[in-house]
Amino acid sequence: MRLIAHRGFAEVAPENTLTAVGEAATVADAVEVDIRRCATGELVVIHDETVDRVTDGEGPVADHTLAELRELDVLGTGEGVPTLEEVLAAVPDGVGVNVELKESGTAADALAAMDASKPWTVVSSFSANILSDCRDADSSVPRAFITEDGKAAVETARELDCDFLHPSTGACTGRLVGDAHHAGMSVNAWTVQDRETAESLAGRGVDGLIADRPDVRPDGP
Repeated sequence: MRLIAHRGFAEVAPENTLTAVGEAATVADAVEVDIRRCATGELVVIHDETVDRVTDGEGPVADHTLAELRELDVLGTGEGVPTLEEVLAAVPDGVGVNVELKESGTAADALAAMDASKPWTVVSSFSANILSDCRDADSSVPRAFITEDGKAAVETARELDCDFLHPSTGACTGRLVGDAHHAGMSVNAWTVQDRETAESLAGRGVDGLIADRPDVRPDGP
């Protein structure tokens, strides 16, 4: 079963940092990160719309230049907010990447930056419009539709020609997994925080776990 490090295993490492990504890549099959665009146009790796929760700064990411984001302290690490290119470079050969697009207008640049030679590369989003933009920009890069509501999720993902469905653990029923598999999609469930949940999801037939910690895989140590 595929193990995907959610924000670089956010429960045990400073999320979406180069440190977290590097450490997660030693045990995970793939690393998941989030991207937004900053004031100077670069794609940066940060989950929230603002910098308030994870840095010593405040205000929208979109109002900060890259230079300003580099000067912030992410979760006491002394690291600034990294760019997508920096994070991709930190992921070693043999480890996959899942880039979640948090806002529109980022698809083409994100896809241009991604390394198709990775063993497992995917772009994901909650937004059907963003995934449609991804398909238009480069249909060769696999796409994943993220959902918290299983209703019509498989149909939406099918319409977007997605290769993956990423349901929340609450929405991830055995029927949903079966329907997704029947439609030719793999299923990676989020966000897994304990082995008991992982074992339950394995029983429902999921293909991968998007997890906040590395010790949840049922067949792991």
